[in-house]
Amino acid sequence: MKKLFSLILSLLLVVTVAHAQKDPEATKILNTMSQKYKAMKAFKANFSQTMENTSSKSKETMEGTITVSGPKYKLAVSGQEIISDGKLLWTYLKDVNEVTITENDAEAEAMAPSKIFEMYKKGYKYAYAGTETRAGEKVDVIEMAPEDRSNPIFKVRLYIGQKDKALKSWQMFRNNGSRYTYAIKDFQANPALASDAFTFNKAKYKGVSVVDLR
Repeated sequence: MKKLFSLILSLLLVVTVAHAQKDPEATKILNTMSQKYKAMKAFKANFSQTMENTSSKSKETMEGTITVSGPKYKLAVSGQEIISDGKLLWTYLKDVNEVTITENDAEAEAMAPSKIFEMYKKGYKYAYAGTETRAGEKVDVIEMAPEDRSNPIFKVRLYIGQKDKALKSWQMFRNNGSRYTYAIKDFQANPALASDAFTFNKAKYKGVSVVDLR
């Protein structure tokens, strides 16, 4: 009975979001959150990524770091580094000591880490889903659903701090039964950054193999 109730509740939440266009209360919260991050020149944070799959009953958690400045970013997680200067994309695999260079395309741009703070502005319907207490802190919960039904992600849930309006964590639900949860830790606004923070400096990776696909 508990499982059936949880399933019904989940379905009701999806239906609620699907019929909501742009909930005014949610819009106000999202705009405040987005403006907070856009006002920063850069930010850096540690994060955790947890992937769960209901079908295989699997669960995996990884730790990583992210640095963002406008469209530029550097992501390090699970032995992999992804660096973008807004034009070029470097993907470095530590286990084989190899970096692949490609031009930034529309898909890569759409998945840039900074997009999570403004993805609600285009292609999504959303609604305010109440408040929760997470890690002892009150957060506002926003449910989002893509307007494009072919999108493999059918729902996104954002948790935004009521006091500081910061994005604490978010979840992405995929049609294949997978759920990804991202939690922000040790957030640092406007950190001091090296001049080559968003480029791949070959000199720092001895013996690295370069695959240039530009």
